[in-house]
Amino acid sequence: MHEIPESIGGLPNLSGFEGLLQDQLVANKDKPVFLGGSDISFSDIQSAFAVALHMHQPLIPAGGGPLATAEMISNLKAMMNNPGIGDNHNAGVFLDCYRRMGRILKQLIHEGRSPRVMLDYSGTLFHGLRRMGADEALADLQEITWNTDYRRSVEWLGMAWGHPVAPSTPVVDYRLHVQAWRHHFAAIFGLEALQRVRGFSPSEMALPNHPDVAWNFVKTLKDNGYQWVLVQEHTVEQPDDGYHPREPHLPHRLVCTSSDGQTESIIAIIKTQGSDTKLVGQMQPYYEAKSLNRKGLGGRMIPPLVTQIADGENGGVMMNEFPPKFLDVMRECSGSRHPAMHVTEYLEHLFASGIKESDLPLVQPVWQRRIWERMRPGEGPETLAKVIAALKQEEHRFHMDGGSWTQSISWVNGYAHVLGPMEESSALFHQKIPNPGAVSEEHRYRNALFHLLTSQTSCYRYWGEGEWTDFGREICRRTKAILEYDF
Repeated sequence: MHEIPESIGGLPNLSGFEGLLQDQLVANKDKPVFLGGSDISFSDIQSAFAVALHMHQPLIPAGGGPLATAEMISNLKAMMNNPGIGDNHNAGVFLDCYRRMGRILKQLIHEGRSPRVMLDYSGTLFHGLRRMGADEALADLQEITWNTDYRRSVEWLGMAWGHPVAPSTPVVDYRLHVQAWRHHFAAIFGLEALQRVRGFSPSEMALPNHPDVAWNFVKTLKDNGYQWVLVQEHTVEQPDDGYHPREPHLPHRLVCTSSDGQTESIIAIIKTQGSDTKLVGQMQPYYEAKSLNRKGLGGRMIPPLVTQIADGENGGVMMNEFPPKFLDVMRECSGSRHPAMHVTEYLEHLFASGIKESDLPLVQPVWQRRIWERMRPGEGPETLAKVIAALKQEEHRFHMDGGSWTQSISWVNGYAHVLGPMEESSALFHQKIPNPGAVSEEHRYRNALFHLLTSQTSCYRYWGEGEWTDFGREICRRTKAILEYDF
């Protein structure tokens, strides 16, 4: 099979192979990933659970010298270079977290167990690991992805390359992030492995709720071959009553309609509760699954699925308590009535049992019910803008900033000094490059794209005022300078 290079001209492979990736997607989109090799007897189990580990490190201009000329390096490398600052002494532990699932899964498989884990790595982490020479970590991940003895135990989740916040990233750029991650993943793990990536994990669990942005979000995922998306429980509502899902352990269908009346839908897997690494670190999903019984759906009784995701490296629980607890739970649940499953594996069993996607209950992004009470789809963006303005006046809680894993952090309010440069560099990018497909194989394009996507990393907002916002603004400055000089 044709493979593609991981690095081109010193940059990660983020573009230029769109046609090849699309051809592979079309040829393989209907082929099951896990069903043929699954050892789960779906008709006999009572419930199941899925856990995902989210891994991310941003790239920052901190490779020595003044900010304006410092080399772009992984934050992990910066931690290693400065072990006496803050919690930087944990850098070695972080690095081991990025590779240890290879070691843990192989141990369990050699014991005769049937472990499962879903993995979600940002493009900036992949690139940072390679640039800092962490080749053994990537090799461990490649082994469990390629080796037929192990790969049943791993499901990779797609994501946006630079870890941007979907509701407040220009929709045209978000599409570039999604395409870039697929390029980069295929370059590291191969085209065949990319065809097995069917689920999508949004950075910060951020789901757009503005109707036009949400429609574009789902359209982008569907166009890139994704069959399901992970959503936070409180970021979606039932269209009929505006409440959060009554049955969060069943798959749903996320339906997004634009102001112009276009509709897109995708399967939504609901992550319950907030972002507490203890939930995954102590394997709470397994114990919750043990308390559940089969539920009715589409005229059949099916096993519910408890799904959780957490940072795979942050905090003492994930660093220290997760590995032994994961080992214990996988030993206990293998072959039981409450097994670990991948989400794609679960869905393939579900649809093979006779359930149809149309049987799934519906959800939509939060606050949209209020909008559609005031206007009809098809009345256009001007009417939508008026409705949104009126609702904001009437209800102080109403917003179109989207939802994420937390309701206590806004990814918009207070960040105009970062969002402004991001929007300016994005506007200049698309002004200078109105047709990216025509130049996607050129080095100057990859260089501009690399800086644009890196500048939109959520970390430049998460940590508030100070050094991190300076990093974000500096990368935006570099993006604009590249565009002005090269285009």
